[in-house]
Amino acid sequence: MPLDALCLTAVAGELRRSLLGGKIDKIYQPAREELLLCIRGRGENVRLLLSANPGHPRAHLTTRNRENPDTPPMFCMLLRKHLLGGRILELKQPPMERLLDFRLETIDELGDRVERRLVLEALGRNSNLILLDGEGRIIDCLRRVDGDMSRQRQVLPGLFYRLPPAPDKLDPMALDGEVLRRALDNPTGREADKLLLDTFNGLSPLIARELAFRAGGDGEPLARELEKLLDAVRREDFAPYLLVREGKGTDVTFLPILQYGPQTESRRQESFSQLLDGFYEEREQMERVRQRGQDLVKSVTSARDRTARKLANQEKELEATETRERQRELGDLLTSNLHAMQKGMSTFRAVDYYDPEGKQTDIPLDPLLTPQQNAAKYYRAYNKAKTARQMLALQMEKGRRELEYLNSVLENISLAEGERDLQEIRQELAETGYLRRPGKAKDRGRKVSGKPMEFRSSAGLRISVGKNNSQNDRLTTKQAYKSDLWLHTQKIHGSHVILWLEGGGADARSLTEAAQLAAYFSQARDGKKVPVDYTPVKYVKKPAGARPGMVVYSTYQTAVVDPDPELAKRLRVK
Repeated sequence: MPLDALCLTAVAGELRRSLLGGKIDKIYQPAREELLLCIRGRGENVRLLLSANPGHPRAHLTTRNRENPDTPPMFCMLLRKHLLGGRILELKQPPMERLLDFRLETIDELGDRVERRLVLEALGRNSNLILLDGEGRIIDCLRRVDGDMSRQRQVLPGLFYRLPPAPDKLDPMALDGEVLRRALDNPTGREADKLLLDTFNGLSPLIARELAFRAGGDGEPLARELEKLLDAVRREDFAPYLLVREGKGTDVTFLPILQYGPQTESRRQESFSQLLDGFYEEREQMERVRQRGQDLVKSVTSARDRTARKLANQEKELEATETRERQRELGDLLTSNLHAMQKGMSTFRAVDYYDPEGKQTDIPLDPLLTPQQNAAKYYRAYNKAKTARQMLALQMEKGRRELEYLNSVLENISLAEGERDLQEIRQELAETGYLRRPGKAKDRGRKVSGKPMEFRSSAGLRISVGKNNSQNDRLTTKQAYKSDLWLHTQKIHGSHVILWLEGGGADARSLTEAAQLAAYFSQARDGKKVPVDYTPVKYVKKPAGARPGMVVYSTYQTAVVDPDPELAKRLRVK
């Protein structure tokens, strides 16, 4: 559900309790549409995320670590200039609007106390973040809107800020019960949820459907349900709920949802910030990787498809060599009948003594060659096919390893958590010859080295999970001790997982949790009963000349586990 005005009202109330009076210590812009404000409050330090992402704009406190660019964007630098050290005085939301207005007091270049405002417009594809001065004039914004883009409202530096044009709908919070009932008069028989959406501002389709479901129709029951909702909003009687279907979060809301029946659970969360932080993080992570890693995915997919086509052609060539023994037999038949042949013959009929029944067979000949040369031609064809089979077997084995490696790289791209991880994969592909090396000398000499994902088992043991082949190699062959446990899905692409024993032993629960992480961070993450091999690191070897991430192992045991995304979230070290 997009963050509608009512849900944003609930979020704003929660933010006021944490932010008012707080001082802005740091400002980051981890993504083009995201701001992260580190705020020192009265009780604790918190981090406020403001997102103008067109797909899911929002505001909430966050505990997630986000990778920041090496060079801050210009908008971030501008905000640091105007807002660092500022104190949050007020957080306003215009009635039934998807808009948050932060009013701050800060110090300007002359040392005077001045007011600044930071406005988040959570309006879908028109979402924006706007910095205003004390008079309401726009200093700058994330997305500039000129006259060619919108005739109704321009958002440009130097202009006075105006609220977005209000839709031609009623504000339900400003109406009494009798006016609500008249507004819900439905002579044309429209569906109840469509009637709510077309008549009132601030309602999302999910909430409109829920009110219609609870009312069981339109008219008086629908008006009563709407009044109950509005009374709850006035009392700030909100609660964060995650809608869960088949074990996966599908939506967020501020009241229990009954319309989907027992197959969808309304799971209560601790806070709206925790709800939004957890729900959107995985979606945005996948989107960021998809956007930033598009060039990698395209290059690797192209190389993988090319390798697969080459393997298919080699398979056909290998099948063609199956007739090589018959070429040798025909050469033998010609050699034994040289006395009966002469130059210029196009075929020769001979008794086939390789046939159990001794039938006669016609052997094609080249009339320009002598009998001896025709026999030699068949022997050459046999020897060529024999050599080709040996070479094809070697090339196909190499191609299968290549295909396996490229599939592992595609899996690694999906695990990347930021630009550093993607850069490490680019570096690996350049070293293996799939991408061109950087053209600049300073870039060629710079090595990127990311860190693996870190977890703590329920018993307190450290678990490390590699996010790409380079990290897998370092974890397994350089960092882990020989006595530590190495885990990997059996014959399935996935991450190397190290359960650090630190000289002790592994308890059963920690081993199971490490195996579940190995299953989750693999291509079998959506499966069940995934086999995971585990063995001490001393039994894991990297063959000479093997691709990054490729190892062999012996003396292993196998655990069969179910991947668990909730376990991965719970055990992750922030």
